[in-house]
Amino acid sequence: MNVTPLRSNSPPVTQTAIAAAADLSIVFAGTAHLYDASTEFPQENIRLLQQAGLTALTAPVEPGGRGAGLAEAAEVIRSIARGEPSTALIMIMQYINLATLPASRWPAHLVSRVIKDAVEKGALINALRVEPELGTPIRGGLPATTAKRTADGWSISGRKIYSTGIEGLTWAIVWARTDEEAPRVGGFLVPVDSHGFRVERTWNPLGMRATGSHDAVLEDVHIPLDHAVDIRLPSEWDVRGEGQAGWFGILPGALYTGVAEAARDWLVQFLQNRVPTNLGQPLSTVPRIQQAVGEIEELLAVNRRLIASAARDIDEGRGVSQSEAGLIKVVTTENAILAVEKALKLTGNHGVSRSNPLERHHRDVLCGRIHSPQEDTVRTGAGKLALGL
Repeated sequence: MNVTPLRSNSPPVTQTAIAAAADLSIVFAGTAHLYDASTEFPQENIRLLQQAGLTALTAPVEPGGRGAGLAEAAEVIRSIARGEPSTALIMIMQYINLATLPASRWPAHLVSRVIKDAVEKGALINALRVEPELGTPIRGGLPATTAKRTADGWSISGRKIYSTGIEGLTWAIVWARTDEEAPRVGGFLVPVDSHGFRVERTWNPLGMRATGSHDAVLEDVHIPLDHAVDIRLPSEWDVRGEGQAGWFGILPGALYTGVAEAARDWLVQFLQNRVPTNLGQPLSTVPRIQQAVGEIEELLAVNRRLIASAARDIDEGRGVSQSEAGLIKVVTTENAILAVEKALKLTGNHGVSRSNPLERHHRDVLCGRIHSPQEDTVRTGAGKLALGL
């Protein structure tokens, strides 16, 4: 999609949603190692989020959503990620779509249907954009996935990779090209239970192992004509709408800040309880250790303030540019990675042992570099903008 969300008219950040996410984070932390080992979709986590009313957090109030803005969504994502970050990433995609759809070019009845499903059934939605040959569309190029006109709609065929949450989705926004002489490209709304739509379990990564980002294969999947919800000539698309760019820039930073905070929490307990015989007192009493922990706190404090400030600007209608949003994503994810790496340096073998969660937090936080927009495109774009190119 390439849309700008409606300005948030939601009330100030509600403690109830944030408190509920904090409580669930503790529950999620208790089973995170199991999902990491199995790569199973975190269905129970999603069920608990739905039960708490958090799967429709950013859906409009009128159909029963919470109407949350970006600041509240970022706080909820950070809390969820402290417990189980793959669940948080699935929720990021849900929150962005529910927040931006009301102001999109989609047919109004399809917007209502998707939001109603999310509110009443906890239905999940995500965009499937990345392909084996194309990579991510943010770097340009036309998708190989093709939508062919039929007598009463479209028939879609292709393969999508890195399809986050695919095993739990109800709706997929499939990025495809038309078979017209001058092809259009854009989003096609596809029910995941459609005939010809199947999932191939290919996801076996270093970190964020429970996102279930398997391959989605479409073979002559038929959808109605109006399910071509937003297709345009390639020249009519930019990278992302300003509003959506802000959400994509801020929410990943909140997620990986949550991962780094979980790593910090474990580190603090370790340092408080570790009493080397040659020292005779906890490692936490050593000034050099205290300074190192302070460096971690510095990185996390900067992240929280930066995310909160940018999110508040967007909620209040001031917005941020695509360039600035990308820089926020890069800075906050790199700060989170550095914070966890500093924790590893302080713990030695304990930090890389699979019997301790710090090893898992390290693998998870490294995935912050993978999400679009990536460091090279962000910094090159910012440099060109500064240079007037």
